[in-house]
Amino acid sequence: MGSSSLFHVVFAALAFAFSAALASDVGSSSPTVVLDTATFTGVTDGTSNKFLGIPFAEPPVGDLRLRLPVANSPYIGSHDATQFGPACPQQQPNLTLPPQMAPEAASFLTAGLTILDSPQSEDCLTLNVWTPAGTQEGANLPVAVWIYGGCFEFGGTSSYDGAVIVNRSIALNRPMIYVSMNYRLAALGFLASKEVKEAGVANLGLQDQRLAFQWVQKYIFAFGGDPSEVTLFGESAGGWSIGAHMVANGGDTGGLFRAAFMESGSPLPVGDITEGQPLYDAIVTHVGCDASPDTLECLRQSPFDKLKAAIDASPNLFDYGATSILAWAPRADGTYIADSPQQLLLQGKVARIPVVDGDCDDEGTNFGVASLNVTSDADFELYLEQFWSPDFSSDDIAKLSQAYPADITQGSPFDTGTQNALTPEWKRIAAVVGDFVFEAPRRFFLQQVSDKANTWSYLSKRMKSLPDLGSAHTSELPNMYGPGDLTDYLINFVNDLDPNGPTVLSWPKYDTSSAQLLTLLDGSPSETITADTFREDGINLAIELSLKYTI
Repeated sequence: MGSSSLFHVVFAALAFAFSAALASDVGSSSPTVVLDTATFTGVTDGTSNKFLGIPFAEPPVGDLRLRLPVANSPYIGSHDATQFGPACPQQQPNLTLPPQMAPEAASFLTAGLTILDSPQSEDCLTLNVWTPAGTQEGANLPVAVWIYGGCFEFGGTSSYDGAVIVNRSIALNRPMIYVSMNYRLAALGFLASKEVKEAGVANLGLQDQRLAFQWVQKYIFAFGGDPSEVTLFGESAGGWSIGAHMVANGGDTGGLFRAAFMESGSPLPVGDITEGQPLYDAIVTHVGCDASPDTLECLRQSPFDKLKAAIDASPNLFDYGATSILAWAPRADGTYIADSPQQLLLQGKVARIPVVDGDCDDEGTNFGVASLNVTSDADFELYLEQFWSPDFSSDDIAKLSQAYPADITQGSPFDTGTQNALTPEWKRIAAVVGDFVFEAPRRFFLQQVSDKANTWSYLSKRMKSLPDLGSAHTSELPNMYGPGDLTDYLINFVNDLDPNGPTVLSWPKYDTSSAQLLTLLDGSPSETITADTFREDGINLAIELSLKYTI
């Protein structure tokens, strides 16, 4: 098979754009589950059952728009649970691919956006449950709760087929249950301003997720799950979300989960929610609410089409300047998240639970596409101010320029020499973005928690031969939803709170005295153990700056 064909096979399998194929109902009867006094009818493939589109909250529409989610009323009647619910409204990205980009790289980037073509609705707070076929109430199986990625701008549950993981767990004789939920995105889920803070309606997307966790506690027993054995797992915005939940409420999980498996996402160095005021004001003006005495209520009552147009006009992850990656993100609200996550970690206010936290080697390449106009050292220094903080001192910028030099052989995709240099600064920018947003937060997080609980970390160097992008953000997902070795590690972890097992390489715990990584490779060997010491100067500087300046 040629390399181009191979890449297209991989792209077809990739998430965050896994297109979840609906399994046919080959059983003699459709599976059912009783919740409250209602009967939900799902679908089986003979190995696992799935129950799709179950509402876990009242529709966040009308007066409930931009308010905390409200738990569903007790279920009554009969319900068809054979189709996913609509995705929450997506922010339309502004992706313009450069003409010099390789077709394989362009295909990779656009594959992650297929969720935009799915049905969308403000009435979107539904979840899905996959169980081993024949599982009965009282089976007490462990539960994995998936949180999808998409930079808090797009994403949905229909992109991920939980049967891949549940069926593999059955094959390993380690059966488990899989749950996924939709949550509100962009301004509908992460609006940030003094008005939002004063109204107590911050971080609504996180609150949607938390309400789904509470639903699991209440109802998963009926599916055969054990509510005391819940592991959160997620990628990108899903991993960032888990990091936020771990430092929320002073590190008290409330018994909602006992472990976390985080892919390409750790607690972010975000500041107070009032720092989102410029975005809030821009949306208020775009919708025409700037003359209203209560701008938040005006947004609540605005026609959806006008609000959606304002959201689409706001910064997105493919805009120039990497701060657009995090235009919408969980922020410190003074209640659920009391302070910057980095400060909470330093204070020890973090859940003391087993954790797996890993990244891809070239996390930053996806996010540099809109920055190809940066072609000189002067452009790069200006970019650094826009990327991280306008408060950077000239000394900060000088140190960063030294730690991340213009030498393209030191840039990302790493270890690819002079290849993949779309512009003289492309690989340099990708290195900075990847380290600031992914590698530095991961390493800092593990440094703070590895002495408090069992932790493991990985680095995926697979798909390194993907032109221009290398081992890019999301490139590890075929190893989870493939299935692949990450699937087996996850299943072991969900069952035993330890990723190790007979089908995978022995993975040592991570600690500050021996910071060891499971490193995933192309070819043979496909896995090895390495030290988490790469780019120490640059990543240490990124950590230092993230403690001085928030985003």
